[in-house]
Amino acid sequence: MAKTAVKAAKTAKAAKPVTTAPAKAPAKKAARKAHTVYPLAAVRAMALNAQGLLAAAPPADAAPPTLEDVERVVDQLVCVQIDTLQMVHRSHYLLMWSRLGTYDPALLDRLTFGGGANGKQAAGGAKSKKGKPDAQVNDRRAFEYWLKAACIIPLRDYRYSLPIKRWRNEENRHWWQTWVSNQTNKQMLDHVRERIQGEGGLRTSDFEHEGKRGSWWDWKPAKIALEHLYNTGEFMIANRMNFQRVYDLTDRVLPAWVDRSEPTLEERNRYYLERAVRAHGICEPLHAADYTHTGRAGVKDALAQMIAAGVFVKVEADSSDGKTRTLIIHRDDQEVLAQAADGALQPARTTFLTPFDSLFWGARRDMQIFNFFQTLECYVPEPKRRWGYFSLPILYRDRLIGRFDPKLERSAGVLRIKVIHLEPNVQIDEEMVAAVAVAMRDFMRFHKAKTLVIEKSNPVLFGEMLMEKM
Repeated sequence: MAKTAVKAAKTAKAAKPVTTAPAKAPAKKAARKAHTVYPLAAVRAMALNAQGLLAAAPPADAAPPTLEDVERVVDQLVCVQIDTLQMVHRSHYLLMWSRLGTYDPALLDRLTFGGGANGKQAAGGAKSKKGKPDAQVNDRRAFEYWLKAACIIPLRDYRYSLPIKRWRNEENRHWWQTWVSNQTNKQMLDHVRERIQGEGGLRTSDFEHEGKRGSWWDWKPAKIALEHLYNTGEFMIANRMNFQRVYDLTDRVLPAWVDRSEPTLEERNRYYLERAVRAHGICEPLHAADYTHTGRAGVKDALAQMIAAGVFVKVEADSSDGKTRTLIIHRDDQEVLAQAADGALQPARTTFLTPFDSLFWGARRDMQIFNFFQTLECYVPEPKRRWGYFSLPILYRDRLIGRFDPKLERSAGVLRIKVIHLEPNVQIDEEMVAAVAVAMRDFMRFHKAKTLVIEKSNPVLFGEMLMEKM
């Protein structure tokens, strides 16, 4: 139940968040509008519910998730970040597992690249005899482009990528405009266009160039040309082969039904601010910009206007440091917040999160809501790592109770946990360990691992109890 600014409210009935004014307040204070302060538990429930992490994971014998389930998650989250690291399944596949339990990762590929009418193809859509995607079968429902980072995005939002592509094409303050202005590089752009026009989708490895490599990331010129044409909208990602991008003409990749009308940049920003607040559930105003990596300075006015117009509603809520913060929710989520405050939304899921999970997409949101410092240490020298190379946070109901650093030994079918940590002050009990064990068994099932090895546990007792439950 929400708490109010006065002690008398503590005795009120737990129906909806109580709103009351202080008794016998001075005249100026009596005129001040009363307010409700929502408890941290309600904030956590709102965030987890918006991210598809509230309900208990499906049982092992449940019907397997479908393509529609995968599409629903991508749409609910606005986008899913792609990453190359694969100590276990890559991040975008892990994020889906956190929400759906064990599923076929090819479903996410099919959503992005199409799979043919019979649904038997994995990534890349239906194939012609030459191995190219069949132009007659284009049932993809998502696409790759930049949002939070490199992301999988619903195709219904394609039009909102167009202002960014225009900006990338017209902006002249960045290195790529200097590169494009060079006559030799212009010839490379034409060469890349001609080859893809004539041959269909190609990877960077399909191009050979004996000239000097570019200085940016030491990319060869053809790679820079491909990325420039992709960033500015001439090309899209048609497929991935061994995780390498296959670039093709946008007109050949984009299904005919997709809306290509271009909004203004302001319309684009407002659209994604609204989508981001729904995906956060509840957040600081500027976290709406963080969610899609939109510059904060450029949307402050839009946020203020949307609050004034009632699209977003300000609320007061507790944070994990004991402070009360002013947050916002979408106007359509006011009843959901009331349910969270009344205890009707009870977090029940135990699962493991990717380090790139959208639950954390807001500056200091991890600490404010969960009192958990989320970090990725793969770029930290090994002697300086505290948690591990690719540590996965452990969600238990509405708390992040620890993390572990996994490595899948695929050929041997071994899931090796180099170290598993519990957060300070987490009390070990049988129910918690049993819930983590259930999640770990499904994690192993998802990775087709037969054996679990825990090399180190902090504390030792937690690792011992977890192995006993397995």
